Amino acid sequence: MEIQDPDGEPPRSVLARGLSLLDAFGSADTELNLTELAARTGLPKPTAHRLLSELVRWGGVERTPTGYRLSMRLFVLGQRAPRPRGLREAALPYLEDLYEATHENIHLAVLDGTDTLFLEKVSGRRSMPIVSRVGGRLPAYCTATGKLFLALGPPDRLQRVLDAGLVRYTPHTIIMPGLLQRELARTAERGYAVNREESEAGVSAVAAPVLDHRRRAIAAISITGNVCRLDLDRLAPAVRTAALALSREIARESAAEMKMGIPR
Repeated sequence: MEIQDPDGEPPRSVLARGLSLLDAFGSADTELNLTELAARTGLPKPTAHRLLSELVRWGGVERTPTGYRLSMRLFVLGQRAPRPRGLREAALPYLEDLYEATHENIHLAVLDGTDTLFLEKVSGRRSMPIVSRVGGRLPAYCTATGKLFLALGPPDRLQRVLDAGLVRYTPHTIIMPGLLQRELARTAERGYAVNREESEAGVSAVAAPVLDHRRRAIAAISITGNVCRLDLDRLAPAVRTAALALSREIARESAAEMKMGIPR
C-alpha cells in the first residue's frame, strides 16, 4: 500500500520520505525488505535504499540479513512523549487490578486516526493469546475500545470510517453502516462497548471510556479474552469502575494543572 500525505500525493521532501519509510511498518511487521518498503511508500528503490542508509546511521532502523527493522531508539523516543506516557503511568495500577481480578488481557487504548491504538497491555500465563500488542492498532469499528471513540465522538469521526469502507475481518464483523450505527447508539446509551469476535475469531472484549475534565473520551480500558469464557455483561461493571476511577484521577490532575496556569 502506497503511503500518501493528507493531500493524496506521495511524500516529496526528504524528511517526509524518510518518515514514510518508518510509517511503512505495520503493527504485525517485525521486518521488511527493500522491495516491500519501496512498494509501500511509492519511493524508487534507489531513493528508498539511500534514505534507509541514513536512518540506519541515525539509529532509527536496523539492517538485518534479509531486510530492515525498526530500532530501539524509536521506542526510547516514544517513551519521551509526555501525554501518552503520563496516561499509561496513571492507568497501570487500574489495569493491573483488573488483571488480578480476571486474569484476562487488559488494554489501554487511544484513538489514532480511524484506528484504536494500544498504549498498554497487561496479561499473563492464564490469559488467552491474542494478536494485540503495545503499539499495535486495529480498526475502531470492530473493536470494543474503538467503538467507544466512534460512539462518543463527533459525527464526522464516524463518517470518515464509513467513507473508508468497512472491511470484514471475521464472519462476525459488522460491515453494514446502518448496523454499525445502531450498535454505536447502544454503546453510547449503556456506557460501555462490546466486541463479539468482530476483529479476531474466538476473541471477545468489553470496554469502558476514560473521560477527561471536559467529559471527552480520551482513552478506553478493555477486558479481552476467549469468547466462551467471557461474560461481557457481567464484566462490564468492573471495567466501567476502573475507567471511572482513572477518569477522576485525570480530572483531578487537570484541575490542579489549570490552577497552576498550565495549559491543557
